[in-house]
Amino acid sequence: MKRLARALERAWYRPGGAWWPLLPLAWLFGRVVALRRAAYARGWLRSRRVGVPVLVIGNITVGGSGKTPLVILIVRTLQARGLRPGVVSRGYGGRAERYPLRVTATTPTAVAGDEPVLIARRAGVPVAVDPDRARGAAALVAEAGVDCVVADDGLQHYRLARDMEIAVTDARRGLGNRRLLPAGPLREPPGRLDGVDLSLVHGAGGDFELVPGAAQSLDHTSTRALADFVGRPVHAVAGIGDPGRFFAMLRGCGLTVIEHPMPDHHVYTAGELMFDDDAPVLMTEKDAVKCADLAAETRWYVPVDARLTEAGAARLERALARFAVHPGATR
Repeated sequence: MKRLARALERAWYRPGGAWWPLLPLAWLFGRVVALRRAAYARGWLRSRRVGVPVLVIGNITVGGSGKTPLVILIVRTLQARGLRPGVVSRGYGGRAERYPLRVTATTPTAVAGDEPVLIARRAGVPVAVDPDRARGAAALVAEAGVDCVVADDGLQHYRLARDMEIAVTDARRGLGNRRLLPAGPLREPPGRLDGVDLSLVHGAGGDFELVPGAAQSLDHTSTRALADFVGRPVHAVAGIGDPGRFFAMLRGCGLTVIEHPMPDHHVYTAGELMFDDDAPVLMTEKDAVKCADLAAETRWYVPVDARLTEAGAARLERALARFAVHPGATR
């Protein structure tokens, strides 16, 4: 399954990729996507209002786009405006006995998924996980007293009515071959980006970049500057949508990287972090929330923060100013 996923990704993002045999399936997927969206637009399927403004942050491609750090930045920005935001997520990779599930910094990732736990730790706001994100958002309003909701990766979850949409695109990979799944990486046609309230690009020349902080030990007892790892190889482990982004970031800091890409939301075993040398192991923070029990002297994670360009910050500020005064919708 991993080999198939990697083969598809190569076909999607590299010139000359052999994606064309999948065009009939992509056409069928596109018909289903169009019919589903039309059903919500015409009221055949009902979207649910939760009584407070809802901001959806997502993308139209599968794989990573730098969305989670942006979610955290936007949550903090809303807090600075005096609002009490909560975050609702699907919780990919987790399996709870019942939903909605309230997530804290100590909730097991096997139950909640890695990204909700990371957001709960970094943002410190109420977080709920629910496959039915409308139900999860309603629970945040009723039980946590939030006055606005940020939906993490909910652009295609039309059951949750929204007051604002922000789409994120990765500058390095773009929209790939611009084909719908499975012939390409798109969940929806490229024109979907024309209908969102704000479209942000992550990466060089875009609206924001991810800036690494000092490396943290998996047991949170030690901190080391990334410069301390320069001059010797490091094992870089990344189970995110685009592992290459993490590897490129480390190389940009002067590190010599031995790459170990893993599938998105990968659950690690002890053996996968053992190598035949004593070189340090650096992983993403999203991986680290699943690896607390695998802490060792040589294992570290690298936290990142979203940093907006001046133009990106101005565009986001204008959008959030409109969102912050939005009266929300009645049930």
